[in-house]
Amino acid sequence: MSRVFGFVYGVACYLFFFAVFLYLIAFIADIPVAGWVPQTVTHGAPAGGFSAAIMNIFWLSLFCLQHSVMARAGFKTWIERWVPRHVERSTYVLASSLVLALAMWQWQPIEGRVWQFEGVLAHYVLWGLFAFGWVLIFVATFLTDHFDLFGLRQVYLHLARKTYSHVEFKTVFLYKWVRHPMMLGLLIAFWATPVMTLSHLLFSIVMSIYVFIGIHFEERGLLRVLGQDYAEWRSKTPMVLPF
Repeated sequence: MSRVFGFVYGVACYLFFFAVFLYLIAFIADIPVAGWVPQTVTHGAPAGGFSAAIMNIFWLSLFCLQHSVMARAGFKTWIERWVPRHVERSTYVLASSLVLALAMWQWQPIEGRVWQFEGVLAHYVLWGLFAFGWVLIFVATFLTDHFDLFGLRQVYLHLARKTYSHVEFKTVFLYKWVRHPMMLGLLIAFWATPVMTLSHLLFSIVMSIYVFIGIHFEERGLLRVLGQDYAEWRSKTPMVLPF
């Protein structure tokens, strides 16, 4: 794979991820936009019942499985037999985006409502929390290394003929209060809504469970790589809630 092609591939994977990420925000916010967001967590397809819930769980589980398995060191070693190391992260980002897009495309709404706040103040507060969750996610990616996380740094360094080095472990800003601010942002975004439908509830439950499963496996990997430094920081820093 040429250096230029690898760089273009990495940028294309990132742009596709970003488009899916924006769609995910509208999907969870339940904001259908003709021609742009035809399918949301509660709109866009005929409502279903128990069988729809099972299929929704299946598609989300497929995303969770792919997202976890491809992140493991053993899988990375295996896939590098066919995929150059400098585009391995971009390929992971592409695969995750494709499976998440598939899960949203195949989503079947479920009839029913769990809660609904009528007050204007409650709407402002909950939508504010929803927006804060996504901003928190975005900020957290830059506190580590946004471009390394999504594969851009790897393909750029290869294009520039520079040796790749792992991002230095730093506990700055949000990471002084919680170990996983990005996951905290996701949890807030999943649950902060003035109207919680059964469809939204199912999505939030499955993805919240996966957040904590993902944290477990991520921390196991970080302990192996970072050792005692990470163990000491983990022992004195809360997982997702700062208090």
